[in-house]
Formats: sequence, structure tokens, C-alpha cells
Amino acid sequence: MDMSQRGTIVVVDDEPSIADLVSMYLEREGFRVLQAGTGEAGLQAFRTHRPRLVVLDVGLPDVDGLEVCKRIRQSSQIPVIFLTARADEVDRVLGLELGADDYVTKPFSAAELVARVKAVLRRVDGARAPEVVQAGQVTIDAGRREVRINDTAVDLTTKEFDLLRFLAERPGLALSRQQILDGAWGHDWYGDARTVDQHIAQVRKKLGDAVEITTVRSVGYRLES
Repeated sequence: MDMSQRGTIVVVDDEPSIADLVSMYLEREGFRVLQAGTGEAGLQAFRTHRPRLVVLDVGLPDVDGLEVCKRIRQSSQIPVIFLTARADEVDRVLGLELGADDYVTKPFSAAELVARVKAVLRRVDGARAPEVVQAGQVTIDAGRREVRINDTAVDLTTKEFDLLRFLAERPGLALSRQQILDGAWGHDWYGDARTVDQHIAQVRKKLGDAVEITTVRSVGYRLES
């Protein structure tokens, strides 16, 4: 996957092992990652490359992360996720008041951090959902209201299309039946949540192995990324 496909993320952390691990996981997801080991270097990378998001350690050797975030906020509302070894509530509240979008305490799971990065970007980009979404071998074209497996068109009903698109725009997330109903049917729809099961069954039947929609026990469904 082209490392610039999903945009650039700057990781500011003075611990190379952590920065390398986070970078590896983000690059697997298609992001281009730039590392900075100091606050000043992070600010320079932000100014030069205008990334989509900054992952920012609080405890940096020169300018601490809170000050870096404050300076970023003077000119940009770019999403910022803090990393910190300090778990007390004062730091957490201060960080979020400065304009951070999320806050992760060390030690942390790199996979969880990546999930948080993607969730923040989804919130930021929510009003600009892509017209064309790729899910496995399936292409979902919202503008044309068309679904294709490779070059073959697949006939889906209106709600099957809306359901598939909703899942495909949130790959890897376990979504409840109610979330799916709200997203694909609308918040004002009233009826049995089990209608989701019936529509999932039909989508699976029509798409076969071209995309994987997993049942998440006691939750709902997840379209595998």
C-alpha cells in the first residue's frame, strides 16, 4: 500500500522503541509516518508537512507536549492524541482542555492506539465521507449507488446498499445492531433490530467471499479490514 494513501501522521516521542513501534503499526494501515524526538522537531515537522494528525508524547526533553499542543492550536485544529506516563487526572484534564482529541497512558497497545487514531480521523472526516469505498474485492460507489465485485455489478436493495456502505466506512469496528440501524436506517426508524440480521444474511449471500462480515457475539457485526 502506498504510504501516502491515508495521509501523513507525525509521531513525537523521545523513546525510539515506542516511536518505531507506533510507526510500524500506522504504516501497516497505509499512513505515511514522520518521527520527531523533541518538541521543537515535532513543531517543525507539523509546520513543514501539515499532517492529518499528531501523536504527541507529554514528557519530551525540551518543550513538553502540552506546550507543543498549545503552539499547534495557535494556527491549526489538527487532531492531537497525547501519549503520557503520567496517569493522574490533572494532567489528563489539562491535556484535553488544551485541545487534545484523545489521551493514551503508557504502557499501551500499539493496535489500540492505531484504532484511536482511525476513530479520531473518522470523527474529523465524518462530514466528508468518501464517494467510493473499497472493502475486500468489493467496490462501493455512493455517487452511482453501485456495488461491484471486481468488474461485476451486484444487485443490492436500497437498505442492503446502505448497510454495506455503513460497515465498509468503519472497517474493523464491532458495531451493535442499534448503531447499524441508526447509521443505515436513520435515527427515526422504529422496528425490530433483528432486521439487521436479515439484511446481513442477504448481503453475505450476494457478496460471498468477496468481503468478510463477522458476527461479534453479544454485540453485532464487524466488516473485516
